[in-house]
Amino acid sequence: MTGRGAAFGALALATLLPWITPPVGLAAGVLFALTVGNPWPKQSYLLSRHLLKACVVGLGFGMSLGAVWTAGSQGVVYTVAGIALTLVLGVAFGRLLGVAEDSSFLITAGTSICGASAIAAVGPAINARAEAMTVSLATVFILNAVALYLFPAVGHAVGLSEAQFGVWAAISIHDTSSVVGAASAYGPQALELATVLKLARAVWIVPIAVAAGAWKRRRGGGGGERVDVPWFIGLFLVAAALRSALPAGVAVFDGLTALARHVLVLTLFLVGSGLSRDTIRTVGTRPLLQGLLLWLVTGSVALWATWRFVPG
Repeated sequence: MTGRGAAFGALALATLLPWITPPVGLAAGVLFALTVGNPWPKQSYLLSRHLLKACVVGLGFGMSLGAVWTAGSQGVVYTVAGIALTLVLGVAFGRLLGVAEDSSFLITAGTSICGASAIAAVGPAINARAEAMTVSLATVFILNAVALYLFPAVGHAVGLSEAQFGVWAAISIHDTSSVVGAASAYGPQALELATVLKLARAVWIVPIAVAAGAWKRRRGGGGGERVDVPWFIGLFLVAAALRSALPAGVAVFDGLTALARHVLVLTLFLVGSGLSRDTIRTVGTRPLLQGLLLWLVTGSVALWATWRFVPG
């Protein structure tokens, strides 16, 4: 192992310390990647995806099915409205700015549903080129990293309650990792609500990817057939069901939930370590501007709606 690899490993392990927060973990990964350089970028990316799913399932052990149902039913209207608004505006902004069609749609899908996971599912469904995948992933990645720091600050500045922040974060932040990270920094109620609503939003990956593939084939673009299904959502519900059915195991379930929150910090470190100078250069002005405009408009509308209609 090289000195850089040893330093990366030591820093990764340090993120598991109990006093290291999600924003600190993400910042450490970004700074290391931009200054020293991630020695294992591909491995870090794959590991972060698996760890994130495991963390989401672990958080399920901290909620009963009743709590999941209550949280999900509270925000379903906001989730559907947010997805619809983002899809319409995303396509419009892409055309206005002259962004390549595949890149534009992937950025829109990533913003409207759940970031990289949506892009990874929709990309093969529309036979997107590698360049379009890279540009859209990089665009969403940059904005997603900013959200982890920006959203809690804005939430406190405008006086959002934990419930209101949970709804807003789930609707407006791209990736599940930053939704959970930002919400956990805001409070336990925000974390529970944001996690459930974000997973409900992630379910839309499947119909959106299928519809996008059908649309591409209709236009003669040769849409693909494969759609990645977010299976970990089912395991999250299984975890919540176990907590509801086995009250004697609450101590164990609480331990698994606490472990998931610690591992989330490591996950965000690995996510942050995926940002390189090449990634930033890859994005280009127009795709980044599309993603930024789309994010600012939909995030602002969601913030107003949350503040106005979600009980504090």
